[in-house]
Amino acid sequence: MAENEFASDFIFKICVIGDGATGKTSLIKRFTQGSFNKDYIKTLGAQFSKFEKIMEIDGKAIRARLFFWDIAGQSEFRFMRPTFYNGAKATIVVFDLTRKETYDNIRTWIDDITQYCGKLPTVCFANKSDLINEAEFDDSDIKNLSKELEFMEYYLTSAKTGKHVQDAFNAIIDILVKKALAEG
Repeated sequence: MAENEFASDFIFKICVIGDGATGKTSLIKRFTQGSFNKDYIKTLGAQFSKFEKIMEIDGKAIRARLFFWDIAGQSEFRFMRPTFYNGAKATIVVFDLTRKETYDNIRTWIDDITQYCGKLPTVCFANKSDLINEAEFDDSDIKNLSKELEFMEYYLTSAKTGKHVQDAFNAIIDILVKKALAEG
């Protein structure tokens, strides 16, 4: 479509936060490129990925241009985070279902970004679902934390298999577009 064929054209910065090695980079790559790299490569500081989504709402073409800021989870990069958070419109918080400490740190991550950006729409990705038995998994803690911290939603995701990755990313995009349209 040509630039002028969109009823609305939005640009959103989305910060993807959480401890190191939770799969943030892999989730973004799965969503934006449809691929997965089994080798772990530590993010240094931050990196960003661009993605464009065209959607139709009430018969009108809407373009959402997204910049996913993949924030390094290691503590040695903590001092850089406020700069990377600047201008964020939403947050995706990621934890590793096989490492409880990454779940325990969610509140710290949310407090950190809220300190610099205020309350942002947030979706939680409980990642690496391919490594657990979902039939026996009790998600009551995640449900309670999501309610307490007012997350828009949470998803059990797998960057490796792609399970629920599209749904989870599209949820935050849809929330942002609807909010932007409502605000005019």
